[in-house]
Amino acid sequence: MNISRHDLAGLDAAGRAALLARVQQADTSDIGETVETVVAAVRAEGDAALVRFTAEFDGVQLDPAKLAVTEAEFDAAEAQVPADVKAAIELAVKNIRHHHAAQVPSADWMQETSPGVISGERYTPIASTGLYVPRGKGSFPSVMTMLSVPAVLAKVPVIAVCTPPGPGGEVDAASLYAARLSGIDTIYRVGGAQAIAALAYGTESLPKVEKIVGPGNRYVTHAKRLVYGQVNPGPPAGPSESIVLADDSADPSVVAHELLVEAEHGPDSAAVLVTTSHALADAVSALLPALTAALPEPRKTFVETVLSGFGGIVVAPTLDDAIAFCNEWAPEHLHAIVEDSLGVLHRLEHAGEILLGEHASIAFGNYVIGLNAILPTGGFARGYSCVGVDDFIKRSSFAYVTAAGARALGPSAATLADYEGFPAHAAAARHALARAAEGTA
Repeated sequence: MNISRHDLAGLDAAGRAALLARVQQADTSDIGETVETVVAAVRAEGDAALVRFTAEFDGVQLDPAKLAVTEAEFDAAEAQVPADVKAAIELAVKNIRHHHAAQVPSADWMQETSPGVISGERYTPIASTGLYVPRGKGSFPSVMTMLSVPAVLAKVPVIAVCTPPGPGGEVDAASLYAARLSGIDTIYRVGGAQAIAALAYGTESLPKVEKIVGPGNRYVTHAKRLVYGQVNPGPPAGPSESIVLADDSADPSVVAHELLVEAEHGPDSAAVLVTTSHALADAVSALLPALTAALPEPRKTFVETVLSGFGGIVVAPTLDDAIAFCNEWAPEHLHAIVEDSLGVLHRLEHAGEILLGEHASIAFGNYVIGLNAILPTGGFARGYSCVGVDDFIKRSSFAYVTAAGARALGPSAATLADYEGFPAHAAAARHALARAAEGTA
């Protein structure tokens, strides 16, 4: 098994840049024309285009009158899900709700910025949101919970979920159970670029929404780019990726297992061990072939592709160098397995999520800790955050100004308006100042 290995200290600028690279879903030049056709058709034809493209791309013939999942289907799904899966979903929803409830802001805040001038902000949910839950490589009740719980906590009035149908037009039973448990009852059996277009423009069956949140393949990603301006396409989410940061205190078997978690997602994923220990690197390299060989296809091939390509092992001369590289790489998932894991927390600046200590498995984070596993990828963790309640809330600023406050503000406002060449602004400021001069408050 070929495992990429790099000595950080020996890399020149070009080598370091190559190591920082990974597959970007933003490169959709080869599918652009197809996605543009889909988006335009859905905008013009509505449900008819959704049915046509679902048949073409997913091989599923849908009834245009039955795009929405019915209450009876929710009930049937609940009966189909095995008891242990139900229990796992229930624990996940409980912990996700507990974690995200702390993110819900107070209704508003205010302060007196100067005598007679009160400013503040109030928080309200966005008017509507579309949640996209993929299905391409499997079913994802975990994604359903990660998206649904914060949207419900934010009290978004209209929440519409889109997810690709199975071979018979059904929606995954565990995902339906997770949705109902999370507080969601509006789900449409449509996926891909056509789902994004439907949520952006609305159809006979699907509502037009203000924001779309959720991961997807390259077709979904490109469709989001095309409808930007019509709808808020949400934070970017591309191929899965992780860094395991470890020193010589780490158990090689723990590190090796953690390295495989994100690597098994697909051939375009990235999974990197960054360590200060050559001995640990050697030990992990020795364990990986057997662990990989034990995986079923296609996961086995995915891991082999990832660890020989955009993943592998990076050996850094010091922990400072290793941390600096992690910050530069800005991973989706970062698992720190070092002697003082809590101690490095405040030095790790750019990551979608940070898991600390050998027991905080990335698998736990993906499912049941309560953190949100819908995270920025491709280095976007330098400027974007994990999905949370704030993705479904907007802020409105407000102010109250007394006559005394207006007397204090008026001259400066008029001066700046004159300087910038806005006479109506200046006139309004002076009129407000004159009115305030007549008052005593």
